[in-house]
Amino acid sequence: MRKRVFFGMGLVLLAILVTLVIWQSSFSFGDFDPTTATQTYVFWAVSTLVFLLTITIGFMLFKTALKLYVERQRNKEGSRIKTRLVFGALALSFMPVLFLVLFSVSVLNFNIARWFSRPGQNIRWSLIEVGVAMDHEAQLRAKVLARMLTAAQEQPGPELEKFCAEQNVEQAWTEGADGQRTFLCGGTRQATARSVEGRAPFGADAQIVVRLLMPIDFAAKQKEISHQVAEYDLLAKEQKQVRNLYLLLLFLITLFILFVATWIARFMARQISDPISALLEAAEEVRKGNLAYRIQGNALDELGVLVRAFNQMTHDLDANSRELERRRRFTEAILESIPTGVISLAADGSIQRYNQALSNIFPALKPEKLTTVDHLLPSEEAREIRYLMKRARRTGVASRQIDFRRGRTTMHLAVTVADLEDEGNSGFVVVIEDTSDLLRAQKAAAWHEVARRVAHEIKNPLTPIALCAERAALQLDRLGIPSDSSRILRECCQTILSEVESVKTLVDEFSRFARFPSAQPAPGDLNEVVEAALAVFHGRLDGIELRKELEPHLPAVNIDREQLRRAVVNLVDNAAEAMQDSHVRRLSIVTRTGTPEAVELIIADTGCGVSPEDRERLFLPTFSTKGRGTGLGLAIVNHILSEHHAHIRVEDNVPVGAQFIVEIPVAAGVEADYAGAGA
Repeated sequence: MRKRVFFGMGLVLLAILVTLVIWQSSFSFGDFDPTTATQTYVFWAVSTLVFLLTITIGFMLFKTALKLYVERQRNKEGSRIKTRLVFGALALSFMPVLFLVLFSVSVLNFNIARWFSRPGQNIRWSLIEVGVAMDHEAQLRAKVLARMLTAAQEQPGPELEKFCAEQNVEQAWTEGADGQRTFLCGGTRQATARSVEGRAPFGADAQIVVRLLMPIDFAAKQKEISHQVAEYDLLAKEQKQVRNLYLLLLFLITLFILFVATWIARFMARQISDPISALLEAAEEVRKGNLAYRIQGNALDELGVLVRAFNQMTHDLDANSRELERRRRFTEAILESIPTGVISLAADGSIQRYNQALSNIFPALKPEKLTTVDHLLPSEEAREIRYLMKRARRTGVASRQIDFRRGRTTMHLAVTVADLEDEGNSGFVVVIEDTSDLLRAQKAAAWHEVARRVAHEIKNPLTPIALCAERAALQLDRLGIPSDSSRILRECCQTILSEVESVKTLVDEFSRFARFPSAQPAPGDLNEVVEAALAVFHGRLDGIELRKELEPHLPAVNIDREQLRRAVVNLVDNAAEAMQDSHVRRLSIVTRTGTPEAVELIIADTGCGVSPEDRERLFLPTFSTKGRGTGLGLAIVNHILSEHHAHIRVEDNVPVGAQFIVEIPVAAGVEADYAGAGA
């Protein structure tokens, strides 16, 4: 492949050289006929450079235009702006140069015409005439001075010397017929090129010669003027050659400027268009999802800053995308592992996604048929969920307990609907929790309490009954009752005692069945129990503002961590339920040291509050202010706190709602240390 490229380049170069030789050999000079070898060589060299530069510029422009055309046909990114930049830069380069060339040609033709015009010829002849006139004037003056000396030669020598000095006479002498000289002034100095002689007759055969010293050498100047006039005449004959040579030089300089301007225009256009093209290509890659794409190469100035900023942006986007993907997988793993069913609904109620727990809640669920909530629940319950969706649209979150029969069993579902709205894309998240086991456990706990109380109430009168039956049996012999009657009474008393023992046995078994597990208190930190209880509600208190004020370094308290955690969970759940219809939903949990003997736990909500008449019955198993509640939650809390020798009371929250205040005794030994530290 490389040999083919070199071979092709050689053929192109050979063709250019052959064309150059043919063009030069067939060139017709026309009126321009170089008269010397130097002119011929200069003209040939300049014309060759002009030809080479013309070919080079044409090749560069053709290559650039062809490349831009191909890129535009292929719709390559950045080809249009590159075309505008290249042709704009070329236009900015060519237009001033062309205007300058036109102006220079006109100025050159105008000046050459003025240089060799008729005024120039007149000046030449005027210079010659001025030189001849000045020479003639000098000779005439010398003759005049010679005649004046003819009249004054009889004066004394000093007077004659003074006259010669005043008249700028270099020498004066008389010359006889025999050539004998008698110097009148100036001595015997030799004549110079600046000397002019004048003669006047003196006597019969003698004459006086005066030699003047002129300020300039008229002969040399006359010779110089003649030489310059000759050169001027030569240039006047060669004015066409001069003009054409200057035009060639002007064209050479113009082509060189155009060559440099073209190269600089292409270079500057590439410096701008290449980074822009790379940015457009990178933007297309990013649009396709390739966030790992980076722009290679170095750009200058602000474009370099833009390229580096784009690379940094894509790096940050890639990192954020990876982090979002990691969080998405983590969230999906959590959603798939929790036992609560989660459904994502569109604004029209169509199901978009759901987790595995929903399939566990509804084993007969067929994913291919699950498109709306109507396919998930019966029509009545589906209408309940749609009602919750409308309510969530207004309040953000809506919850309700839904009960329905599925086969031979009754399902108890706690349904929570949250509204999702993000930049015009609305939808809902539905959380479905199967509370059947929880309700059964609560009912079992309630029956345990009922059984304990019933056992207690039944067991109490059994002892007096047994005692009365025994006393009646002992008194039969003393009363003297007939044997038949006595026998019947004894059998009755024995039957009573036997049944009482039987009932006692049943009551003991019933009491053991109803008894809660005994608390196993140990010194512990109340704040840790509160944090463990709140962890149960992580992500489940949507729309509720949670405020925690846990006092650090609380005194240790004797608690059964698991039972006390259960009590706190019930209190928090009760507070959250009380705020379902509140405009402001704020849940505050505070731990503090109330007295040296006890630590306080305060759970306050902004719900509907508790009326004074309900506070007395609030912790009874059969009391509930909820339409669907059983009243066992606070009863269980009260029972657990009783196991811990703690106390609970209800007060009004400011400005609205209720607050439950729990006082838990400080562990033994800690109270004394705390009191000593306070003292």
